[in-house]
Amino acid sequence: MQLTKHWAATLDDYVIDLAWSPDGTMLAAASGAGPISLFATTDGATQHELPGHENGTNAIAFAPALQETGYGGLGTDPGNSGLSPVSRLPSPVLLATGGQDGAVKFWDAVAGQHTATAKLGTAWVEHLAWRPVRTPASGLLLAAAGKELRALSPDGAVVHHFKHAPKTITALAWQPALRPEDRSPRTEVSSSDPSSVLRHPSSAAAVAYFGGVCLWDGVNFTAQKEFAYNNGIHALIWSPDGRWLVSGNQDPSVHLWIPAEDAELHMSGYESKVKYLSFDHTSRWLATGGGRDACIWDCSGAGPEGREPAMLPHDAPVCAVAFQHSHGLLATASQDGVVMLWSPERKQPLRATVKMPVAATKLVWSPDDRHLAIGSEKGTVYVLKAD
Repeated sequence: MQLTKHWAATLDDYVIDLAWSPDGTMLAAASGAGPISLFATTDGATQHELPGHENGTNAIAFAPALQETGYGGLGTDPGNSGLSPVSRLPSPVLLATGGQDGAVKFWDAVAGQHTATAKLGTAWVEHLAWRPVRTPASGLLLAAAGKELRALSPDGAVVHHFKHAPKTITALAWQPALRPEDRSPRTEVSSSDPSSVLRHPSSAAAVAYFGGVCLWDGVNFTAQKEFAYNNGIHALIWSPDGRWLVSGNQDPSVHLWIPAEDAELHMSGYESKVKYLSFDHTSRWLATGGGRDACIWDCSGAGPEGREPAMLPHDAPVCAVAFQHSHGLLATASQDGVVMLWSPERKQPLRATVKMPVAATKLVWSPDDRHLAIGSEKGTVYVLKAD
């Protein structure tokens, strides 16, 4: 396995966020100063330059691909008695952005045009999360600014204004959409109740703040559960099968909940705050960064508590971790500019190493896992091929 340079581009400030379009043909890169660049994946050509947000952009997120089938918009596969979705791009291809102006903006990424704005207040909009979708009607964006959390439709209308969080919201994470391999009898789609496709497990949104996490139902917007955690939370992630909810914490530690079982686990002993989390596509391996080593925990069975993690060494503090979407490679980056590829299940896990001039701010795999996008502190965007 090799990482080879595909193309590079330079923004006017450090790269604060990166996002691939759902079909992988376009990469959006947000500058900390505000502008947002849209690049063609094939050659890095600039497709559009969006003005972004005055004083600075904080977060960007493409609306996910719509998933439709031939049975009343939901459908079943008679041979397997379950979901058989076919993905396609939303029309238009929507990009949501949040900034220091307290606003969420929506853009037609293909046309490069601003389509709508939702003003949340004066606090910075720092977190955006699209609900996983199975039909066009289920497209919904959560946006957080300070203690404010709102659900927005793609036209910028406020669908729901949640009650204020106890403290500033620090992370958002939707429970992943149900995949065919994760089906169980209680999560099958009922032809007499097609709305059941949204109830489990794609309708729960986790919202973190100092002191805990609240789970909100994404259909009727009621609070489902609250998990107390007496410290700051920097990162929040679900496992792809929807079983595990994991937080990276200030104390420093990693905390895991199994919401369906009212169980929780805790791992401590990190060198620094845990800000970086990533699950592999099987939901077995959890990668964390909180010091000079990236750690990989085995979350199979009863989970990682009491197990020793695999330690992936760097010579400087780890600043990003990212598993591929459908394959087994893990990318890690450290403050000295090194980016490494690992295979958790191999006896010799290190697969490739590249050295950049400065530290990475973001690592993001393309939807097909063929390209790794890297944002840097100096404003350079690198796109590498994984061959």
